[in-house]
Amino acid sequence: VVAVVGVSFAAFSYSKTGEQVNTITTGTITMSYSETTNGINLINALPMTDAVGKALKTENQYFDFTVGANITGSTTINYAITATKEDSSTLPETGVKLYLTNMDSDADTQIMAPTKFSAIAKTTSAETSGAPSGQAKLYAGTFNATGSHDYRLRMWVADDYSVAGSTQTFKVRVNVYGAAAAQ
Repeated sequence: VVAVVGVSFAAFSYSKTGEQVNTITTGTITMSYSETTNGINLINALPMTDAVGKALKTENQYFDFTVGANITGSTTINYAITATKEDSSTLPETGVKLYLTNMDSDADTQIMAPTKFSAIAKTTSAETSGAPSGQAKLYAGTFNATGSHDYRLRMWVADDYSVAGSTQTFKVRVNVYGAAAAQ
């Protein structure tokens, strides 16, 4: 009886080849980050108000960089601009403020208000940009097409911090991470 059922099943199974053409298209993604150095340093700086810090415009008082993407095809790139404090820093994170602006079209548009380094939200393992956990997250953005954005980071000693007599420094490294969004 088992043999008859097995033969009967085999006699009725069949398959058909599809006639629709499946097309898979891929694009290319290139993400770039350009600057001369990837950090900014404070050495023996004096405390200043936010108004003065936001207006810093001379050399070594700000850090300019560009984030760009070259996309062909249809995709989205999520990116994050982060900062990490260098181990050699002697100023506490509560004594330093960071301020990020967008410099597209030569405008100085605020992206992140003056914020103490200690109060900046940290990246998590759920970052869609691929940034590692625990870094200070300055900004998150996306590219849907080829383009670039120019940024300026300023950093100063907060006006409510009392500077001690010895040499004090604070150094941050700026990182940009990017990842293609799930399609």
